[in-house]
Amino acid sequence: MTDIQEKLKNYISSELEYWDFSGVIRIVKDSTILYETSRGFASIEFGIKNTMETRFEAASVSKQFTAFAIMLLYDKGLLCLDEKANQYLPDSMQIPADITVHQLLCHTSGLHNNYNFEDDFYVGADRMPYDREQFFRDWILKDAGNLSKKKTRNSFNYNNSNYNLLAWIIETVSGQTYSEFMEEHIFSKLGMTQTAIDDGQRILRNKANNYMHDYGVLVRVPYTNSLYSIGAGALVTNCDDLQKWYECLRTKNLLSERAYQIFLSENTNHYCYGLEWYARNSYLHGGDFLGVSAYTHYFFDENLCILLLSNTESLDQYRLGTGIAAILHNGQAPHYYRPEEHLLAPQDLAKYTGTYLPGKIQIEEKTGKLYLVRVNQNIHIELYCVGKDSFIRRYEEQQTPHRLIPDGGGQPSIWGYKRIREPL
Repeated sequence: MTDIQEKLKNYISSELEYWDFSGVIRIVKDSTILYETSRGFASIEFGIKNTMETRFEAASVSKQFTAFAIMLLYDKGLLCLDEKANQYLPDSMQIPADITVHQLLCHTSGLHNNYNFEDDFYVGADRMPYDREQFFRDWILKDAGNLSKKKTRNSFNYNNSNYNLLAWIIETVSGQTYSEFMEEHIFSKLGMTQTAIDDGQRILRNKANNYMHDYGVLVRVPYTNSLYSIGAGALVTNCDDLQKWYECLRTKNLLSERAYQIFLSENTNHYCYGLEWYARNSYLHGGDFLGVSAYTHYFFDENLCILLLSNTESLDQYRLGTGIAAILHNGQAPHYYRPEEHLLAPQDLAKYTGTYLPGKIQIEEKTGKLYLVRVNQNIHIELYCVGKDSFIRRYEEQQTPHRLIPDGGGQPSIWGYKRIREPL
C-alpha cells in the first residue's frame, strides 16, 4: 500500500465510523482503484449488506446525464441551445416565451423552484400518481406570471424544474421516453448495465433501500414517486457504471469535441451543464434527497475520480469528497467533530416547541428530547443542544447549528420561519 493509499484509508475510515456511514466510496486513478469501501446495509430488514455492486439512487448526480443527452440531440442537429425552449416542448406545456434551452441547462431561467419549505413538494405531493401536465401546470408554472419581476431572472438559481423541462424536451425531440432515450443512447453504448431511470414501473434488482432516523431509529423513508424527479433525479446506478461514465467524459466519447467544449464550459456561478467547475480544473456534482446522498468529482487532467453513493444522509458528502481530494493533492483534509451536548430539562426544551410552518415544519418535545418534525409529519429528527438556543441534528453531520432563537431574543425560529403556534 502506498503512502497516499494509507492516508486515504485512515482518513476515510475515521470519518465513516464517526458518522455511521452507509454506502460505497471508490477512488480511481489511471483506471486503477486506489481505494474503495462498502459500509452499512442495502436492506436493514433483511440483513443485506451494501457491496460495491449495490445500486443506489443518485439524486442530482442525474443532472449531468440529462445535460449530456441534450448535447447528443445538439450534435445531431435536432435542437439549438440558444433557441427558445418552447420550440421543443409540447404545445400544452409552454413556459415564458424568452427562456432558452441554455438557460434551463445552467439554471438561469428564473422559473419557480418547488424545492422550498413553503411548497415542500418533495416530501408530500410527489407521492401522488404522476400526471405530467398537471405537475407542469401546478408546480413548474407556479408564479410564472411574475417572472419578469424576479431577482432570479437571468441569474443563477439552482432549480429542479429546469431539468424536469429538459427531460420533457428530450422526449419531445426524440419521440422516446426519457428512460428509453437514456438506455439506448448512453447506458447501452457505455456498457452501463446496472444503470437505469427509476420510472416507478418496475423492480430494480440489487437496489439499496433508503433510510432516515425517526425518533432515533433508522426507518425506510416514505415512498415518493420518482417520475416527479425525471431529468433532475431518478437515476439508479453503482460505482462500476459511474466509473464507465467518468471514462466516457474523460476520453470524450459519444459527443463531438465542440459539444464537449460547450458541455464543460463554465457559466454563471461556476455551473456548467449538469456539473460544477471546481478547483484544479475539476468538475463535481452532488445530490441528496430523503435518505440519499451522492457525489462525483472528476479530475480529467489527472485521470482521477472520486465516487460516493449512500443510502443515508448521515455524512456531508461534499465535505468528505473535497477532503479526499485534498489528501490526493497533498493537502490537509477537514475533520468535523460532533459538538458536545448541553443537557436541558424538558421544561427548558418546551419553549422551542410548536408550529413554524403549518403542515411543513414543527418542533415537539417527547420524553425529554427535542424533535424536528418533517416529511408530512412522518419523520422525527432529534435535535440536541450545543449552546444557548443552538441545536444540532443528532444523526446528521451539520456544521452550522440551528439558532432556534435569533440573537436579540423574540419568537423561536428555524430556517427563517418564526413560530406561529405554540403547542396545545
